[in-house]
Amino acid sequence: MGKAMLVFQTDFTYKEGAVCSMYGVVKSVDRSLEIITGTHEIPQFDTWSASYRLYQSMKFWPRGTVFVSVVDPGVGTPRKASVALTENGYYIVTPDNGSLTHVDAVFGIKEIREIDETVNRLKGKDTEDVSIFHGRDLFSYCAAKLASGIINFEQVGPLYPNSGILRFPILEPSVEDNKVSGIFEINDPNFGNLWTNIPLVDFKSAGFEFGDYLDLKIFHHGEEKFSDKLLFHKSFGFAEKGNPMIYNNELMKISLAVSQGSFSEQYNLGYGSDWIVEFTRRS
Repeated sequence: MGKAMLVFQTDFTYKEGAVCSMYGVVKSVDRSLEIITGTHEIPQFDTWSASYRLYQSMKFWPRGTVFVSVVDPGVGTPRKASVALTENGYYIVTPDNGSLTHVDAVFGIKEIREIDETVNRLKGKDTEDVSIFHGRDLFSYCAAKLASGIINFEQVGPLYPNSGILRFPILEPSVEDNKVSGIFEINDPNFGNLWTNIPLVDFKSAGFEFGDYLDLKIFHHGEEKFSDKLLFHKSFGFAEKGNPMIYNNELMKISLAVSQGSFSEQYNLGYGSDWIVEFTRRS
């Protein structure tokens, strides 16, 4: 496939040398490989967020790009180390621990292979007895070989059935009688916005339009955490500074923000399948 770009995401941060070591392994395989940082700020051990961040950015990269996703609380255990080929032509090098959930649901996984550690793991450099840094010793090394063309996808290791991929449940939004409900699927941590799993088309099918004021209720484990009427509009500037609002985010999903503030911090709200959101039209 020629030389592909490598895009990395982890929960490692830049506070010590883990990221530097991974990038060093890549350059030791092939100095000409281009390494791009997706993010190293995924919340610790949060494989759900790793899954979402892959889905969020993947389609904006050239086909053939190799993504390396290392959020791996089960490192060193029998969980599979894998390389997936998506139906739309991308490679993902990752532990098979739920991190492929959103990509599989949205784009589809064509094939998945378990990395053969006997040939696609870093040797020497005092790494043989290390079981806690597959990001460096296995995923980065195998990804670099794949991106450089030293190995092809078939040489990664043996195929295993797609039915064996670990997936999180994906909860679907619902639309009924001027009411749309869903969950907060993820956050925008820098700005404090919360993104639902409700596509804009569901709002449109319910008759909701930009400029409407909608009743919003938020529940966590069945307990009401927020209730108010909010403006639904195209962008943040349509709300007064400090006011909460509903908007359509860059992935065409309904989201919540405070204009020049933080919705999640101001109202102490989080995300996940236990955060339920309900929108209804004001009479």
